[in-house]
Amino acid sequence: NICKFVSENALKGADEERLAAIGVDRPMSLDEFESLSLPEKYIVSKCHDLVSSVTADIENYQLGAAGSKIYEFLWDQYADWYVEISKTRLYEGNGGGGTEEVKAAQRVLVYILDTSLRLLHPYMPYVTEQMWHHLPRSRKTDYQAAHALMLADWPQMNDESPLVIDREAVNTFECFQALTRSIRNARAEYNVEQGKKITATIVASGLLREEIEKEIKSLVLLAKLDPDQVHVYELGSEEAKAAAAVESVQLVVQDGVEAYLPLAGLIDPEKERKRLEKQATKIGKEIEKLAGRLKSKGFVEKAPPALVEKARAELAELEDQAAKIQASLEALN
Repeated sequence: NICKFVSENALKGADEERLAAIGVDRPMSLDEFESLSLPEKYIVSKCHDLVSSVTADIENYQLGAAGSKIYEFLWDQYADWYVEISKTRLYEGNGGGGTEEVKAAQRVLVYILDTSLRLLHPYMPYVTEQMWHHLPRSRKTDYQAAHALMLADWPQMNDESPLVIDREAVNTFECFQALTRSIRNARAEYNVEQGKKITATIVASGLLREEIEKEIKSLVLLAKLDPDQVHVYELGSEEAKAAAAVESVQLVVQDGVEAYLPLAGLIDPEKERKRLEKQATKIGKEIEKLAGRLKSKGFVEKAPPALVEKARAELAELEDQAAKIQASLEALN
């Protein structure tokens, strides 16, 4: 699916000259790397980290560990994060469409996939060879062994020339990921409808605030926010203090980074009250039934001790759920 997205969707409409320009014939240079935005620097840095780690594992015959790292990178970093963020560069509907950002996204998508296929080739030679031939390749140069993956260079041929990595960009983007997860978790906790876009105010300081502001369209897409109701303020500013004064869900992402989600935008109070009352009634009946069972001497004395303990644990869990529902109802009132 990733290969199909890159070759058929991301590169749709690209001419031969453009395809040749984004083909991979050597590791990414420092100059090209420095021209990239935060998400691109992050995924390239993580990919280069992966190359070093996998190379070391294979040299030490740790083939299982190397294979697992490639799998986790492709799914957890490339597919889950960068492929989604690339849509904010490629498509006008997601805030992208600018010539330079489209070129950068296409280049990074191809670079990461090409590098990953080279790493996977020892494990899946036939499949990766076939997939690799769907990717654009630059015109034949002295840097290329041949137009065949089985003869192509390993991503890191020289240990004396380490691949470029930006640790600060990695740390900054990991904060962006934590912010996105926090908002997603809050949506789930408050049972926000899947397609509903919500309001959010982000408070951060210095470089973090600047980078979050630059990537606000990515945050809008990933956390399903209303693009017209998302604000980023400097920590300690009057705007940040005003946001904190509004009745909101406060999310502390890390030291110096917070998010405020106004309750009015998260839930419909009346609908939420009805939902909670219905849930409270259901759990109340279950508690009554289980408590009556535990009060019965016949059950407590004759049932296996493990079964009695299980029933007591279930009752305690239900009572805890009931208490949380009651607290939520009181908060709504």
